Formats: sequence, structure tokens, C-alpha cells
Amino acid sequence: MAMDNVARNAPADLRAWLAYLAERGKLAIAREGVALVDELAAIAKRLERDSAVLFPRPDGHAIPVVANLFAGRDWVADSIGVTEDQLLPRFLAAASHPLPTHEVASGPVQEVVHDDVDLLRQLPVPKHNERDSGPYITAGLLIARNPKTGVQNVSIHRCQISGKNRIGVLLLPRHTFSYYRLAEQLGQALEIAIVIGAHPALMLASQAIAALDEDEMAIAGALLGAPVDVVKCRTNSVRVPAHAEIVIEGRILQDVREPEGPFGEFPQYYGPRANREVIEVDAITHRKKPIFHTIVGGGFEHLVLGGVPREATLLQHLRRSFPNVLDVRLTRGGTCRYHLAIKIDKANDGEPKNIMMCSFGAHYDIKQVVVVDKDVDISSSDEIEWAVATRFQADRDLMVVSGALGSKLDPTTDNGISAKMGLDATAPVSAPELAFKRIRVKGEEDVDLVTALQADPSAAIVRLLAEART
Repeated sequence: MAMDNVARNAPADLRAWLAYLAERGKLAIAREGVALVDELAAIAKRLERDSAVLFPRPDGHAIPVVANLFAGRDWVADSIGVTEDQLLPRFLAAASHPLPTHEVASGPVQEVVHDDVDLLRQLPVPKHNERDSGPYITAGLLIARNPKTGVQNVSIHRCQISGKNRIGVLLLPRHTFSYYRLAEQLGQALEIAIVIGAHPALMLASQAIAALDEDEMAIAGALLGAPVDVVKCRTNSVRVPAHAEIVIEGRILQDVREPEGPFGEFPQYYGPRANREVIEVDAITHRKKPIFHTIVGGGFEHLVLGGVPREATLLQHLRRSFPNVLDVRLTRGGTCRYHLAIKIDKANDGEPKNIMMCSFGAHYDIKQVVVVDKDVDISSSDEIEWAVATRFQADRDLMVVSGALGSKLDPTTDNGISAKMGLDATAPVSAPELAFKRIRVKGEEDVDLVTALQADPSAAIVRLLAEART
């Protein structure tokens, strides 16, 4: 059962994805009563490469928690009903041909309403990493509306529970922050909603490197093959997915800053404590029996979720100028943000350096770029390292850019000011044929090990040793 079929036959929601995982033995169930502080995250972290995990009654809370929705890149492909090699093309097609949302009068996400808000009593919010400042909402889609045009933006931010109805939020200089500054200029708070427990396609779309005033929810609709049903919030004008699990309605307060952090971030370091923007919560709505989704900060799900949509957008950006770019990969060791590998069908010497410069301009997070030939598997860190070892010379193939804008979450930067490095690990166009031709053993790919190897190797070894002694 492909996930695109699930999307057509039933609401495209978190429950459809969990049912898909359960049918394939990819959903573990923890014992009841796991502690929300540290223990839940510890179990999820141990399982992050193997399975999703559902935690019933964490700390006795009636609402279960789920983690590890993406335990591999192939899971991301499964969630939108494609194979892994179709993943980036499908995302690019969705970004190019978005499907606007469909507004409905009501939805399951508003079956239960809390106007008297007490976040930690009403929601099972975990604490993840050891030095985190407290419980954090980490898998919430923060939806904000342009206060002038009404166009919405969807993104994910770390959200610290700071009080019964108060959330500290980190706003990096991106689209939500732009809307917030615009609201401040108009002398008002910014209306927002935090959506917890949505179909993976909505999570993926939220990470697209889209232009300002491009609604990521429309990209999600294209990924699903049908518009996302949305419903208006009860206390503000934000539209939220009707089939989500939980919605927190609120406002980012004008000219208010309070301490937030530290928090374990994607570089596997702690984002520091500082005075940051504050959300005041006006209401919580949810399904009758909701499920709370959490992402362990800096864990595998965190990296994969951010990496795949960025790869698709970077590939599209590069191909506008360089149609011979074949594939891109934000590497796991580079936190799926900072290190980019690019595979090209090289036509001209010098071209890799132009591609590097285009990459640095595509997104400020990009810190290191390695350009390789089409015979290199960029999904393999060993293959990338091999290309650098055998096709790169530092005095000829290295590019360094100083004083550029990078990620403020990179602890090596000076308040985000970073150096960029590019490595041309491609073979020269004019090189002799055998100089950079990879060795191969003829027929390796055709070997059938079932017929090539003996069924009982231990008996064969005993026989060979006995013959050797005679």
C-alpha cells in the first residue's frame, strides 16, 4: 500500500502514516508511563535508525507521544508514495506546481477546545537533551500570516514552554521573522498557530527553501496529490490543517523578549540562552484522542527532515544555471545543513568553481561544497572522501571565501559570520582515458552468490584441512 493511495482513500494525516508503519513492523510501542523528562528521548534516540516509537501514557498523561517518523531517507520517499530515486524530482515538481489549500468549515482538529490554557497540564511536552532548559515543542509547524496580504508561511521553530500560556521561540532571519517585523511596524502582535501531529508531507513542505509569500501548505498539497483541507483558528485568522492532531493558537507579542534556551540543535551542540521572542497562547484545540509528535533535537529525524527538502530546492536552484548538475546531497556528517556534495556531468574545467559559488549563494547555511564526477555515489561518505583523496589538490582545487553569512547556530562563526570552502574533486576534462578511470572487476555485478558458494562452508573447511594434512 503506497502512501499516495492512503492519501486518496483517507485523510492525509499522521494516523495514516502510523498505520502504514505499523503494517510493516516499523512502529515500536514503549511501555506505559515512560518519563517525559529525558527517558522518552533516550528511548527514541536508541531507536532512531530502526523504527518509529509510540509512547502510551507518558508520565501518566492521557495523550500518547510519537517520535522517529523518519528513520531513513527511504521513509521520506515512502511517505509521499515514491521510490528514493524519485524523491527529489517529486519534491521539485510539487514546489513548481503547488496546490492551494481548501478551506472547510470544521475539522477534527477542533473537536476539543481549551480556552483556559495550561500547556504542560494539557499537552505531554518532553524534555530532550541533557542541558535543554526544559520541555520543548520540537515538531510543531508554526503557521504565520502576512499581516498585510494574509498569505501564510509554514516553518518549524524550537518552542520552549515558559509558562502556563507562554512559549519562548527562536526566530531566525527568515520568513516568519519578516512577518513579525512587519507586524511590529504596524504596531500589532503577529497571529500564529503551532500545529502538532501532521502528515509527513506537511512537515517536509515546511522545510522548502521557498520565496517569501509562497505558502508551503500548497507544496504539501502537491506532494499529496490533493489540496490540504484547512480550517480557520477559533481566536485568530490563521488557517490550519483540519486533520492535524493538535493546534496551539496564539500571538508573537510585540516588543517582548524573554530568556530562551539552551536547546540541543541540529549541529549536535546547544543553542545558547538569550532573550528571544515570546508567544502568548490564547487557546488549544485538538482531536478527541490526539497524538503528540516530538522530534529529538539534533537526532536523525531532525536532520533528515531538514535535509531532503533543502536538497530538492538546492538542486532546482543549481540546475537553472548548470543543467549538467545531476544530484545533490546534504551529508549526514555535515548535519544535513552545512556540507553539500554535488554530482555533475563535467563539461569544462573551472565549471566546478562556478557551481560552488552558486551553491554558497543558494542558502547561507552552506559552509562546504564538494563537487564530484558522475561516477561517484554521493550517498556514500566513503565515495566522497575517495574522490577528494584521488582527484583534489589543495593548491589548485580549493576555494575559500571569507567573511560570508553563515548559520548562527554554528559555534565556530562570529555571530553567524563564516568562511566558506569549496573542493573541486573532479577529474580534468583533458586527462588521459585511464588516468582517472575507476578500476572494476569484470562480472562482479553478475555473480550469484547462492550458486557460487558452498551451502555448508564448515564441512568444506574441515575437508580442506584434512586433505592438507595428508
